[in-house]
Amino acid sequence: MLAAMSPPAISPLPAGESSARTRGDACPGSLRLHRADDGALARVRVPGGVLAAGQADALGELAGRWGDGDIHLTSRGNVQLRALTADCGGELARVLGGSGLLPSERHERVRNIVASPLSGLDNLGRADVGPWLSELDGLLCGSDRAAALSGRFLFALDDGRGDVDALGGDVTLLARGGDRLPAQGGDGELPAHDGDRALLRMGTAREAVLVPYGQAARAALVAAETFLDSAPDAGTWRVADLPDGADALLMEVVRALRSAGVGAELAPSPPRPRAAAAPGPGIVTGAGRATAALSVGVPLGRITAAQWRLLADTAGQHGDGTLRLTPWRGVVVPGVAPERAAGALHALGEAGLVIGADSPWTGVGACIGRPGCAKSLSDVRALAGAAVGPVGALPVYWSGCARRCGHPHGDRVDVVATAEGHEVAVVRGSIRDEPVLVPGGSHALSATVAAARGTRD
Repeated sequence: MLAAMSPPAISPLPAGESSARTRGDACPGSLRLHRADDGALARVRVPGGVLAAGQADALGELAGRWGDGDIHLTSRGNVQLRALTADCGGELARVLGGSGLLPSERHERVRNIVASPLSGLDNLGRADVGPWLSELDGLLCGSDRAAALSGRFLFALDDGRGDVDALGGDVTLLARGGDRLPAQGGDGELPAHDGDRALLRMGTAREAVLVPYGQAARAALVAAETFLDSAPDAGTWRVADLPDGADALLMEVVRALRSAGVGAELAPSPPRPRAAAAPGPGIVTGAGRATAALSVGVPLGRITAAQWRLLADTAGQHGDGTLRLTPWRGVVVPGVAPERAAGALHALGEAGLVIGADSPWTGVGACIGRPGCAKSLSDVRALAGAAVGPVGALPVYWSGCARRCGHPHGDRVDVVATAEGHEVAVVRGSIRDEPVLVPGGSHALSATVAAARGTRD
């Protein structure tokens, strides 16, 4: 199977250039690389952010041998390898395929699934979305029709707490209440049984669809395939691009689900949370659970080789052998014995990862900026580092140009580089305040950003 894989092709588009909407999207993947100013870029999809420790080792090997040595996290819980050499294609495909990170050559760019990172770990969700994640990824890779999805189409699996529901998925499954039984051994709870139901959302449609919990993953795939049947052309990448909107699509989805034998009925769509709730750094526990989890933040989403090795070693030696990458550029290590949790967390903090809410890096994000991106007008990462200070009431995201690549959803301070300086504005919901232009150096910019963020109580 690996021998049949095509080596990655490097897109001829200039760094950061979008493809024309008439051609479909040019999202990078692990078999179609993107040419950036610092070399080729590979984006490796990690559905739900779940990585085995061995897969983490494979990614670290690739980054060290062919790239800049670091692991770059994305706002969808995926991994980017940057500064790759032009001749790494065959080795990239071989290592990713051998580690299970490339189960289907045709589907590698469409495996865009975010999931509640703490699902099943803290007992705060209404169900464990793990079964949805495994089944949906398998269904995606087995669907010929789904291979036509855009690399930007997003599935979100929310365990009921509303965290990834706020990320604006094209197809969102939201767990609802129901009877849950204690698991054997008292370690958490069993997933919801088939009598429970999930709410399936499509973009910003005013209504949603209730489907049986046990058929939720299949329903998500049917919804995505129905979207493809409704898309007028290759430039319709996401549900929001449909000319008739998501409401018209929803009725088609209900008919398709019923034809496929999936019980489906319309229901009111509850309002989405205005801001996504990232897991806080620290030790995560749940009543009655025999193990804990470690949640850490990653400054600007860039993990050094030493930090990555420590995370993988911590998962293998102290955890259950897996890592969970979050859509907020953090990492969760599940399955840690409670008596070892504090020591393991301290070691991660000593390595430079964020382990407490009082870290000055809390809530600070940035795109790659200069020199990695030709479109960027500023070295926003250096400026973000110079501006870190007391934790603000609002998060802040620094963008090197008006495209705002990787920006988060929800309330935030928006810093955008322009030809005249940097614009600083507060974003609340869908409203962006009138920006303040700061033409001066980093000191004036830092002060303006700090004032916009406010002070957290």
